[in-house]
Amino acid sequence: MASSNTRQRKLARAKVDRQMVRRADQERRSRQLKAVFGGLFALVLVGVLGAWGLGAFDAKPVDTVAETCAWNPLDMAGNANLKDAGKPATSGMPTSGTAAMTIALNSGNVVAELDRAAAPCGAASLKYLADSGFYNDTKCHKLTHAEGDFALACGDPSGTGSGGAAYSWWVENPPAAEAPSAAPSTDASASAAATPSPAAATAKYPAGTIAMTPNLNGSQFVIFYKASTTDTPYSIVGKVTSGLDVVEKIAQAGTTANEAGEDTKPKQDVVVKTLTVVDTTPASPSAPAAPASPSAPAASGAATTPKPSASTAS
Repeated sequence: MASSNTRQRKLARAKVDRQMVRRADQERRSRQLKAVFGGLFALVLVGVLGAWGLGAFDAKPVDTVAETCAWNPLDMAGNANLKDAGKPATSGMPTSGTAAMTIALNSGNVVAELDRAAAPCGAASLKYLADSGFYNDTKCHKLTHAEGDFALACGDPSGTGSGGAAYSWWVENPPAAEAPSAAPSTDASASAAATPSPAAATAKYPAGTIAMTPNLNGSQFVIFYKASTTDTPYSIVGKVTSGLDVVEKIAQAGTTANEAGEDTKPKQDVVVKTLTVVDTTPASPSAPAAPASPSAPAASGAATTPKPSASTAS
């Protein structure tokens, strides 16, 4: 009996020993895993702290080119004369150089140069709407002829003056408070006709200026046919390069009362048959003139003076 008890005690002790060995192995493996995970955590922590030190988590600077123009929707429910024409893209439009705009009126063509550097939003909006045919077969609705305000207004398909594309944007490229007057002539024989009038010298909007109408500048624009000093904050988008005489003849034909009783409706219908905008490449600087050879001197110093390029002309 004693031998049986002794054998059982030995078996129990052996079992306990095996359990202790397994427990020790488990604890050893646990310590190894903790050491591995601890090392990995330390490496990750070092990497994160290093990236933070290098500014990886700093707020990114705003990309000013990402959104050039913010188009603000207008209330179509409150103004039935507005027209949903979609909106141009807010970025990606050209912000340098020029574009050529041709307004084919029923009385002749007016060609203008749009300044994409000074008025990228106005130029982009005009091109966007022109490409969709928005202006085709619409009437120019207003012809102002008050002192200091001489302009033909177009771009409202409703013809009321309160309509147009259902978006607008902030005023860009506003006129200077006063344009610099021309330098006095030093030539005593210069004719009096060459001297600019006081109105022209102080005009905010010289004759031929193309500008977008405030608050309805999504599509409405004006063409100043005479130098004007109006305080209305138009966004200057370009200038007429040919065909200003077409607008002058429209003005000479006179006006009649519109539906509101204002004497601003062109007496003769002025219809925009088509309006197109085509991107143009800025002119390259002209090459300087080659110096005259000693055997053939130039007739005057002006012959060797480089001619200003078109891109630098005012």
